[in-house]
Amino acid sequence: MKKQSRIVALVLITVLLVTLIGVTAKNIMKDVNLGLDLQGGFEVLYKVKPLEKGDKIDDTAVKATSETLESRVNVLGVSEPKIQIEEGNRIRVQLAGVKNQNEAREILSTSANLTIRDANDKLLLSGKDLVQGAAKQGFKQNTNEPNVLLKLKSADKFRQVTEKVSKMNPNIMVIWMDFEEGKDSYKAEVKREQEGKQPKYVSAASVDQPINSSDVEISGGFNGTDGLQRAKNIADLLNAGALPVKLDEIYSTSVGAQFGQDALQKTLLASAVGVGIIFLFMLLYYRLPGLIAVITLSAYIYLTLVAFNLINGVLTLPGIAALVLGVGMAVDANIIMYERIKDELKIGRSIKQAYHKGSQSSFLTIFDANITTVLAALVLFVFGVSSVKGFATMLLLAILMSFITSVFFTRLLLSLVVHSNMFNDKFSWFGVKQADRHDLSEGMDVHNLHSRWDRIDFVKLAKPLLIASAITILLGIASLSIFKLNLGIDFASGTRVDIKSSQPIKVEELKQELETVNLPTDNVTLAGNNNENGVVQYKEALTKSQIQDLKTSIDDKYGFEPNVNTVSPVIGKELAKNAMIATLIASLGIILYVTLRFEWRMGLTSVLALLHDAFLIVAIFSVIRLEVDMTFIAAVLTIIGYSINDTIVTFDRVRENLHKIKVITAPEQIDRIVNSSIRQTMTRSINTVLTVIIVVVALILLGAPSIFNFSVALLIGLLSGVFSSIFIAVPLWGILKKRQLRNNGGRLVVYEEKKANDEKIYV
Repeated sequence: MKKQSRIVALVLITVLLVTLIGVTAKNIMKDVNLGLDLQGGFEVLYKVKPLEKGDKIDDTAVKATSETLESRVNVLGVSEPKIQIEEGNRIRVQLAGVKNQNEAREILSTSANLTIRDANDKLLLSGKDLVQGAAKQGFKQNTNEPNVLLKLKSADKFRQVTEKVSKMNPNIMVIWMDFEEGKDSYKAEVKREQEGKQPKYVSAASVDQPINSSDVEISGGFNGTDGLQRAKNIADLLNAGALPVKLDEIYSTSVGAQFGQDALQKTLLASAVGVGIIFLFMLLYYRLPGLIAVITLSAYIYLTLVAFNLINGVLTLPGIAALVLGVGMAVDANIIMYERIKDELKIGRSIKQAYHKGSQSSFLTIFDANITTVLAALVLFVFGVSSVKGFATMLLLAILMSFITSVFFTRLLLSLVVHSNMFNDKFSWFGVKQADRHDLSEGMDVHNLHSRWDRIDFVKLAKPLLIASAITILLGIASLSIFKLNLGIDFASGTRVDIKSSQPIKVEELKQELETVNLPTDNVTLAGNNNENGVVQYKEALTKSQIQDLKTSIDDKYGFEPNVNTVSPVIGKELAKNAMIATLIASLGIILYVTLRFEWRMGLTSVLALLHDAFLIVAIFSVIRLEVDMTFIAAVLTIIGYSINDTIVTFDRVRENLHKIKVITAPEQIDRIVNSSIRQTMTRSINTVLTVIIVVVALILLGAPSIFNFSVALLIGLLSGVFSSIFIAVPLWGILKKRQLRNNGGRLVVYEEKKANDEKIYV
């Protein structure tokens, strides 16, 4: 009897989901917090140091500094700034969407220590002589030019100071912000002003006679279009309070708004193309279950974004990649279950029987495969910084949501289809031809089914391929020793400048432009179809003032504000150290989990396979000279999680095949288990990696240039991951198992009884 109500329920759920997505998608996308790399802005990591020798930096001083920075950010009017205190007396500030990055950097790092000095740079008055909170921005009565009005605590002291200056030659009273002893001087700044550059001092006024007042007017230094804003900023800074410490920039990254917008558009287009092709593949290959997969995958993307907004996550460029990679993981869960259902249908089970058996036997496999990726994502979250942490956050959410939608929601919808009884004899709707079905009375088992891979002896193939892998590793070691890695500034330290232009960039013109700001370099490369993008690198980390001059010069020349990343040697070493620790912890966590879930031989060979994949990525990057940065490490750790995913699925089938025999007495039995396990999961392995590769290739061809290296690393790792699972992990396990067989005198008990109710444990 047909139960059409279940199909009606399926249609209603689908319509409700589509309607919900259609009605709310715009608002959800609007509420997503975009990271610096998607909307522009800058991030800076400060090292808090004593202002004067002998001072100590404690938690109270760092917290007070953080609060002062927060009050200054409020002056900028930036929405949702992030200011975090980190270990080692560090403060990280992230300002997404800030329009004037130079101004923001100046306001943040200015100590706001106002001093009044003579022309010989001798200190006359300091910020301690000011009435706190009394500074205000005003206008001169006669000319209406901007000025800053201050109030001193002692009018008599100011009279004595002005009387002294009036008798000097030159009789100049200079007002400074953050004067640095031994570095700054009035005479040097006068020369800069004569060259048409903005002097560092705020104001320099002639004093002809003593001034008997507590009111001080700073004027004359606020000409130009930004004069009013500069005057307002100084007043605000003085009222916000001077920083009790000195701030050293040890890491910074700034992204121009146009760079962010372009990156967002390109990556969204690439993601849409990749996901669209995956949907088409699932429909064509898996038919009706494929349609269910398309529905649940749409729900996955929607729910992941909703959850991301609920936790106030910040979406970065790698974060979008993580979301799309999650589609591949969600597809994997569907494919594992669908392949199980197809196997059950082939041995003669009914649609209902195949559904129940297939969904039941696939659950633990899906769970194991996702847990290992979670381990890698957690390590990334703990050790990652900035956009890498955003990638890890999205990856963790993606895994959780893909598990929920692909396991529970898929089963709900598929259950409605199966129990409607409308497709009881329509096996082709589930991707199985009638000619491929056996009669259940034949006693055929899913592990004995014939497949297109039966002609391939994977054990025999593995031997030369293992040798080839060993040779590849040796060549990789040779390449690394000769060419080493092309380390980006994340690890090598220095400054990287990404330039965008609407017209082709000429190297010589760009070099000349850099020379005008006293920042010459020969390390200039061009990219893009018409050389409209350029990359300039410096071995040293540029200072705040150098970055400001550089950004202004490039913006004036090419019409777009450049991206500037600086990393100090201290941070470069830390990032390299953390990358090594992260890889080690992820590997140990995975080997421990696989050992507990399976056996230590499977854990060991799994980790050997994934280390092979990680090393292969590193070696190929060494040969092709692509730059290695933090997103590269994120890609390697993702592949570690993803590679083990594929290996676990195959080992899960090895374990099932071992269930069929209690005692191994010949090496040939182990070879048969290895071969049959690989053959039975081969279609799933290819289909899964194919769907993820589709997305990654789309990101390579259509995505933003800033994640090109990241995507290439993923592609290498995905291809290597399939290879290592089939030809390294499982065959190596077979070799270790044969050794165990020999050591046991040619007899190996696979299972032993644990309880009287015949529960078995793996040995």
